[in-house]
Amino acid sequence: MSEHVAHPKNGFEPSRGEEVNREHKKVPKGIFAFDGYLFDLDGTVYAGNQLLPGVLSTIDKLRESGKSILFVTNTTTHTREGVHERLSQLGIACSKEDILTALCVSRMYFQEYLPEAKVLMIGEQAMKNELAQYGVETTNDPLGATHVLVGLDRQFTYEKLTLGMSALRNGAQLIAANPDPFCPLEDGAIPDTWSLVKALETASSQSVYKVIGKPSEYYAKKALEKLAFAPEACLMVGDRVSTDICFGNANGMYTALVLTGADSRKDIMLQGIKPDYVLASLSEIK
Repeated sequence: MSEHVAHPKNGFEPSRGEEVNREHKKVPKGIFAFDGYLFDLDGTVYAGNQLLPGVLSTIDKLRESGKSILFVTNTTTHTREGVHERLSQLGIACSKEDILTALCVSRMYFQEYLPEAKVLMIGEQAMKNELAQYGVETTNDPLGATHVLVGLDRQFTYEKLTLGMSALRNGAQLIAANPDPFCPLEDGAIPDTWSLVKALETASSQSVYKVIGKPSEYYAKKALEKLAFAPEACLMVGDRVSTDICFGNANGMYTALVLTGADSRKDIMLQGIKPDYVLASLSEIK
């Protein structure tokens, strides 16, 4: 176990006024000694439509021991309701309140800090549904937009790039729902939110104003509010060094990299972001 200074390595910078690189003193703990457990989903709990090894038994064991569990994902293509349905289909019993997504946290950010915003959104139907359900105003008029919110959009077009560019050049602020450059699939990968953000930055000559998803401090604030534990009483478990492990390290939690998804031990050395534990699968949480 060691102390960490977490540095994002996937090309994004912390938002204005947000302190990401903070050191936290850590003392050795057994991996089953935490009160709250935060689990990433893709690559950690499931891959495609398949549960990963040890998931059900580990979650059942944690719950039987009175531990609190929160699923934290950077997805912008599913609402919490959609994620809940998927977990239920895979046999994981939970409530909608046990789930946070980058999409719902983005909506929370607008509700909390920018209630008068007019958002030009670049994203899929889930983003449209989330913003409409909770009263965040959207617009297709680039001259009337105050913010451009970007998530994964598999229907991204030159027209959308032009609209977003026009809004940003007219003074709108660029909000990235997550900083993931690509999304791994069972048979490869597709470009994710950060790829579209960089296209908009290039076209508009404007920089991203705020990153909402992991590893942001705002996402951590919302997660810890739900768990109601101090950061040092929580373990963040995920498969990506630059988001999951950086998220936990930068926000005072303990971290575990599980080797069932995007990153390997080599990525720990390449990115210089060290987890407190490295697990072959979730079954090692015991």
